[in-house]
Amino acid sequence: MNAQSFDPSLSTTPDLIGHDILAVIPADFRLDSGQQLEQTEVIARVYGPKNGPVVVVAGGISAGRVLFAKEDATETAPGWWEGVAGPNEALDLNTYRVMSIEFAPRLPASRVYTITTHDQARLVRLLLDQLGAETIYAFIGASYGAMIALAFAELYPDAVERLCIISAAHRAHPMATAFRGLQRRLLRFGQDNGRPQEGISLARQLAMTTYRSSEEFSQRFDGPAPAEAGENYTVCGYLRSRGDAYSATDVNRWISMSDSLDRHRVDPAKIKAKVFLAAVPTDRLVPYEDMQHLHEQLADSVFIDLPSLYGHDAFLKEIPLVSEIVRTALK
Repeated sequence: MNAQSFDPSLSTTPDLIGHDILAVIPADFRLDSGQQLEQTEVIARVYGPKNGPVVVVAGGISAGRVLFAKEDATETAPGWWEGVAGPNEALDLNTYRVMSIEFAPRLPASRVYTITTHDQARLVRLLLDQLGAETIYAFIGASYGAMIALAFAELYPDAVERLCIISAAHRAHPMATAFRGLQRRLLRFGQDNGRPQEGISLARQLAMTTYRSSEEFSQRFDGPAPAEAGENYTVCGYLRSRGDAYSATDVNRWISMSDSLDRHRVDPAKIKAKVFLAAVPTDRLVPYEDMQHLHEQLADSVFIDLPSLYGHDAFLKEIPLVSEIVRTALK
């Protein structure tokens, strides 16, 4: 079903709280690396009316399946796209049957997995089969979730009508890989020295410098130097507090997901869907030029500027602008 054929007057009562669906992972399912996931099922949360056009949505590597916060939202798994998704919002849960996915590997991760965005896309296909949706109206993704959307459209070109891609390109940029490679070394160093949480904190602090822009840091943290060498500058104190508070992952899962970002490659020529690309000029992880190159290689695409002080995190911070992009992609 597409959005044009959906009649809201005939809609069933929309599920605004959401319910989880589980898809069994077949015993012969192997990752592209040849590894087998320890988990035996994959999970997603479904919102909206049962007869609405199906939209899949996925965010950054820290995003869970709780898209629209209700009573089961927690500090580590909040409704991560509140304001963009919800009743009468851009991703209207009164209209669309929205499936928000949970990435593999599941927490806690017993090992490091070599998992690709195409592996994640194949897991999404299992969930859609469980939902009874052979085709979907749209796949909306931001950051890692947008990479999975591109991989899904490459693997299943006839299964999706349109994509909304925010801050993701057809490949990982080598500079982004450099930043993430250092994060993985910090994670390993902390783990090898019996201080995994400190490694996570340091890796998160480094990650924060890539999620935001130089312009934002200049505005917020251009303060005086501390009294003595070795003490925290204002920006360092901010980063340390964010790193120490971060508990949404473990070492094995972070390394797996971080490496997955860097393995991402798709062939734009294999994508049939209409693609709406939203690029942030201040994004340090996904250069604006890379998204322009993707736009040039796609058969049917619309390029949208997303100006923001917040760099890669614009999809979480610029709610009105992002909502307009989502509306444009869906209408």
